[in-house]
Amino acid sequence: MFIDSAKMAVRAGDGGRGCVAFRREKFVPRGGPSGGDGGDGGSVVLVVASGYNTLLHVHHRRLVKASRGEHGKGSNKTGAAGSDVVVPVPPGTVVRDAATGELLGDLVTEGERLVVARGGRGGRGNARFATATNQAPRRAEPGEAGEQRELELELKLMADLGLVGMPNAGKSTLLSRVSAARPKVADYPFTTLEPYLGVVRSAADEFRTLVMADIPGLIEGAHHGAGLGIQFLRHVERCRALAHLVDLADPTALEERVDTIRAELESYSASLHQRTWLLVGTKLDAVADREAAFAELAAVAGSHGVGWCAISAVTGEGLDRLIGMLFHLIEEREHP
Repeated sequence: MFIDSAKMAVRAGDGGRGCVAFRREKFVPRGGPSGGDGGDGGSVVLVVASGYNTLLHVHHRRLVKASRGEHGKGSNKTGAAGSDVVVPVPPGTVVRDAATGELLGDLVTEGERLVVARGGRGGRGNARFATATNQAPRRAEPGEAGEQRELELELKLMADLGLVGMPNAGKSTLLSRVSAARPKVADYPFTTLEPYLGVVRSAADEFRTLVMADIPGLIEGAHHGAGLGIQFLRHVERCRALAHLVDLADPTALEERVDTIRAELESYSASLHQRTWLLVGTKLDAVADREAAFAELAAVAGSHGVGWCAISAVTGEGLDRLIGMLFHLIEEREHP
């Protein structure tokens, strides 16, 4: 199951209490203070782990609690520190404070760590308070309370290229043909109910790959939550480039369909609207008048100043050319 958002309460451990104690040794009738410090409480830490690609493992984990520090002991013994709790999260996880909305971290790189609840400091024992004028203090500090808060976790997929377009535009079929991903494919809208990732290899160099994301279809009003849009538009934000797929067999005006999706992307994020993209006409095998379809596709692409390509994922026509163009698109982003 693909889960891309979750709420989780975190509570760090309290610090241990400082100890009030005095030396009690033979032949030392008036030993000085020997109370040790309390141990620090454990913290709650999020760590990026590449083996995870969903938030399912934390979705039902309502409370994550670290252990408290042990109290200080006599003979100047410091209490043991509480153990940290480490929670793995997938790359692309955005962490916010649920109460304030404050952005706590945007975790992208493997091994990156974020302390979301810091353990309390252990209290000082009475040995710390000895002075020349007070050589037998009976004072010690309680441990500090550990931090606690509720988190909102949001996953934004990490991909080189995102496939966008209206429902049933052929995005899932394309991904299944050019990668090993197997999203559900059917001839009705909203077949794809969750994002899929696939790795595409270059025909020119088998060691060159790009990660392609199939985003569920968008409709007018998607940035307000219409259809399935708003819960998936955030996944497009991580993509370095976009391929905008349009069904060439659809009798509706192609320019109108393209402008609808472009408007949704701009309404959701101005930077997303400016992302490098390619216009891809699909279902070429179902087109009767190819010349007219090519002319319309070229005209719309020209009005937006982008390249275009026509394909049939069913027959494989145009796929090699498309893959070459996509790799070129990504290379332009890497070396502008």
